[in-house]
Amino acid sequence: MLVAFEAGGLLRAFILFLLYPLVCLVGEEQGINVMVFVSFAGIKRKKFMVGSSVLPKYFLEDVGDEGFDAVMKAKRKIAVSDMPRIMIECFLKDYLRVDAVEGRELKTVCGYFVGLMEGKNANGVILNELRVGSHVIGIGSFNKSTDDQLFSYCKEIYWVSKAEKWNWKSLPREKYPKPLIFHDGRLAFRPTLVATLIMFMWLPLGVLVFLIRFICGVFLPLNISAIVSASTGLSTTVSRAKRLSWIASNKNDKKESGVLYVCNHRTLLDPIFVAIALMKPLAAVTYSVSRFSEVTSPIKVVRLTRDHERDRKVMEQQLSQGDLVVCPEGTTCREPYLLRFSPLFAEMTGDIVPVAVDLQVSMFYGTTASGCKCLDSIFNLLNPFVIYSVKILEKLPSSQTCIAGGKSRTEVANHVQNQIAKALGFECTTLTRKDKYMILAGNDGII
Repeated sequence: MLVAFEAGGLLRAFILFLLYPLVCLVGEEQGINVMVFVSFAGIKRKKFMVGSSVLPKYFLEDVGDEGFDAVMKAKRKIAVSDMPRIMIECFLKDYLRVDAVEGRELKTVCGYFVGLMEGKNANGVILNELRVGSHVIGIGSFNKSTDDQLFSYCKEIYWVSKAEKWNWKSLPREKYPKPLIFHDGRLAFRPTLVATLIMFMWLPLGVLVFLIRFICGVFLPLNISAIVSASTGLSTTVSRAKRLSWIASNKNDKKESGVLYVCNHRTLLDPIFVAIALMKPLAAVTYSVSRFSEVTSPIKVVRLTRDHERDRKVMEQQLSQGDLVVCPEGTTCREPYLLRFSPLFAEMTGDIVPVAVDLQVSMFYGTTASGCKCLDSIFNLLNPFVIYSVKILEKLPSSQTCIAGGKSRTEVANHVQNQIAKALGFECTTLTRKDKYMILAGNDGII
């Protein structure tokens, strides 16, 4: 279902859902063939990124702690599966450190998958490794077809039953061989039969809810639209630092420059919810946003160009007109990590206020690296329930700024990143927007 939805779209996923009774009736092997055909037929091979950008998250959630410990003790690991190799290879090699993967190959015509799998032929290189292995141990699952040719080289074979799997504990995040920082895809839930049925039942009502939220957000004042949105399941929780006397002083004192609110980036709507939390008009600067999102935004949105001097002038101009919000990560991150903060904002003003933003969605992710970005806000507002958490932190002391404190812009950016990470319980990284898009989409993320 994940491949059908993320690579093929909603219609393909719905067709696969309708064919579920047939998949159950024809047996496991033929059922896999049916699912592969519906999910892959007509998909361009070069653009298929689901195996590396979407599936690893769900596979990791299925890994049992006990089974993981047993597998990781081996010096060399070979994985055998009836699933298409393109779906599992990236996860097995990157996250379980498997040395070789034996899976089914998919047939292609003119660069497109036709939805059919090649026959089960053991890889010659893998067979040679098994022949020379001094002590080969096999771990398999009951009620699953196995490759007799490969397992015949095993001196010991351990079979795991479904009951044993149910008793396994999920692998804790801290034991992941590689941190799961980036993942793509629209679905924010595991698409089981019941969960998928609920999604399709929700969509007609979800379209109506989306229209209400969208129209209210665009045409009504922020304070009124926030109330209407909350009544539809889109709520905002706001917490503030204990000492916020600077807000009152800013209202009374006429300054040449506005306040710069610096927040982490969870979705495209972050600046809007910061404005709702503060109940004041803000402008936002962003590196890349679709024209649709720019036109329909209830607050002013100004594009940056990645040209340092030009972007500096744009931000200075906006600050001279009022308060400004910026997301210096330059792209969104779904997991509890913060990407490297671009230090440009630190040069603009000494009035810097960190803002920690977090988000919980129930059905869809409102971000994508490889999909259509103009749909980001739509998917976000399609969720049955959304909880936005906004924490207004204490204004940076003058000693921690470039202008009054003599700090370098990198020091200021790192300090703000650490403050926000501490408030959210997240972990700081040095990864950038380019790193994310190279991993998830195979490009540098410039649109």
